Amino acid sequence: MTRTTPARPISVETVFPELTAYRGRVTRLHPRRGLPGARDSHVGGPMLWLYDEPWPVCHEQHQRETEGYAPDEILTARASGGWPPSRPWPADAAPGTDAPVPFGGLAQLFCRDVPGLPPGPDGADLAQIFRCPFVHGLHHERRYHLRWRKAEVAERAGRFLDPPPRVPLLRSEHELPEPCVLHPEEVDTYPWAEDGVLPAPLIARIDAWDDAQISEHGPHALNYQGALSIPPGWRVGGFPSWASTGPMAIDCASCATPMRLLLTAGGEETDVDSHSWVPLEDRDPSWRGNAAVQGGPFLAQPTRLRFGRDRDLHVFVCPADQGHTPRWILS
Repeated sequence: MTRTTPARPISVETVFPELTAYRGRVTRLHPRRGLPGARDSHVGGPMLWLYDEPWPVCHEQHQRETEGYAPDEILTARASGGWPPSRPWPADAAPGTDAPVPFGGLAQLFCRDVPGLPPGPDGADLAQIFRCPFVHGLHHERRYHLRWRKAEVAERAGRFLDPPPRVPLLRSEHELPEPCVLHPEEVDTYPWAEDGVLPAPLIARIDAWDDAQISEHGPHALNYQGALSIPPGWRVGGFPSWASTGPMAIDCASCATPMRLLLTAGGEETDVDSHSWVPLEDRDPSWRGNAAVQGGPFLAQPTRLRFGRDRDLHVFVCPADQGHTPRWILS
């Protein structure tokens, strides 16, 4: 099934003509529970990985865990609407030693499936995203990994790795992605309205418009950030959202070139400020507003992944050299 974003509640460029010059395209991925295969673009499905190719591992020191959740029990509990039981860590498999830990696969995206996904180094057209299942240091930092490959070469391989290596337990339920198929859709989007992103006079006009909406319609009125600028959820390209950190300059550590946003992994597909972005196919046409939204938690958090508390994970790449190390920013 396709997914269709409703027209914005008002015409953004009619209210703010200056934004015409800043309009950009973003591809909403619309992950929904399903059974993706290794040759599909997906979140949480099997990776297209050659049988004799080393699986990516994290070599850093990891925080020691005492208990966790078994992946199979997490999936079973989700299917029944329950909560998985915690298990003590096996003594011979507990993190916190110098032994490498296999990364967990989060998503893979084929350029053929996702409009706006730029090719990687040497024309690679398959991006694969991984996360270390454990945290690092006192601030519980995460480590991510981006692997590019040429899909045609990989798909011609005779044998594939199945299943991949993984740790026996995960530290929390939301470490395991729910297998989701994607429904890519391109929409118009506009930058985050905060100092350093848009001109100050335009930001002042947007702020004044937001205040007037609240005065007229109450605390749940439309606002630029939530209803008009950037859609929630997983998306390719477009503009970063800066709700938690405020705008940041993201430059390449190798060459100082301003980096380009490749992917945003959003923990939530909808919330109280952004229900106007919910696709038409996920609505009951006989209702309006929040009441029209269908799907419950399977729509609000289809992938079940979290990236910090109410934050998005932004993946930035260097436009000057795709081989330079990407940057992973929570905001």
